[in-house]
Amino acid sequence: MSRYGGRYSGETKVYVGNLGTGAGKGELERAFSHYGPLRTVWIARNPPGFAFVEFEDPRDAEDAVRELDGKRLICGSSVRVEVSTSVPRRSGYDRPPPR
Repeated sequence: MSRYGGRYSGETKVYVGNLGTGAGKGELERAFSHYGPLRTVWIARNPPGFAFVEFEDPRDAEDAVRELDGKRLICGSSVRVEVSTSVPRRSGYDRPPPR
């Protein structure tokens, strides 16, 4: 049972959205490592504006989501922080050709 009322999913990867284009890996590492040891930090460059941070422990990921979602974190932007769903989103390129 989770200390967060059953929301504990076991996922260690966190999505970070609404990042400014100048967001750096070091800034994200400093902000998120406060909640626990990190495995990886990956920042999208094309298109920019989002990142994934992976923790070693899922409880640390939940702590970071709870504390950082909506905060002005990087480049003065109010970031969106949520547990990654691990389900890739479909793009228009994934659709079958029309008949």
